[in-house]
Amino acid sequence: MFVDASALVAIIAGENDGVSLAARLDTAEPRYTAALAIYEATLGLLRIRHTTIAAITALLDDFMARSRIQTISITPEIGRLAVEAFARFGRGNHPTQLNMGDCFAYACARSLGVPLLAKGGDFPQTDIVLA
Repeated sequence: MFVDASALVAIIAGENDGVSLAARLDTAEPRYTAALAIYEATLGLLRIRHTTIAAITALLDDFMARSRIQTISITPEIGRLAVEAFARFGRGNHPTQLNMGDCFAYACARSLGVPLLAKGGDFPQTDIVLA
């Protein structure tokens, strides 16, 4: 499973759908995310927690270790898949209007051949398999 920033934030921040996302996370092996998703999650948690970047970084590092989520590198293939995702589902090209982070999450999951763990109504409008 590839874990999107939206799922990381929802689980760690205890949002309403965080419990169901955490349950889905617990059932999947292996688990992946990317530095871009961690960046997005850091910013999201900073807005919610109103604390320091160091505190959020430690929180995310601990969560990633406990959850056994591996961080993958963005390869040229993933970059191409993200551009293709934008062409198909990105802002101005499709009602889903995926943003850059969404396009990369889509591309990472597609490249790895794993389902995507994310919240919201965007990804169900694409052809990506959801966790």
